[in-house]
Amino acid sequence: MRKQRGITLTGTIITLGLLGFFGIMAAKLLPAYMEYGSVKKIFRTMAQGGQTKGTVRDIRYSYEKLNAIEDVKSVRGQDLEITKQGNDAIVSAAWSVKVPLVYNISACIDFEASTETAQ
Repeated sequence: MRKQRGITLTGTIITLGLLGFFGIMAAKLLPAYMEYGSVKKIFRTMAQGGQTKGTVRDIRYSYEKLNAIEDVKSVRGQDLEITKQGNDAIVSAAWSVKVPLVYNISACIDFEASTETAQ
């Protein structure tokens, strides 16, 4: 008699359950990481376009103009930390996002972006 091979129904249900759980978690966390990517993109554009020169007010205005396109809700112009380094300014932002996962369990994600690392 040959030994049977294959996956059991229980194994299939557990595997699909785990894949579904991790898929739902990824779908809930993805918007926060997409906003982080958008902020980094704005900072990169500002650094490459020379928009980090000028006054603090000009830099915040440049960020707000670029943010009108990207529509980032977590970081506004007034949230930026701007420090001078030579002729350029280093623009940075740090923020936290709390994402509800399941029932009373949430994920708290800390983000940090800067024009210094965006170049």
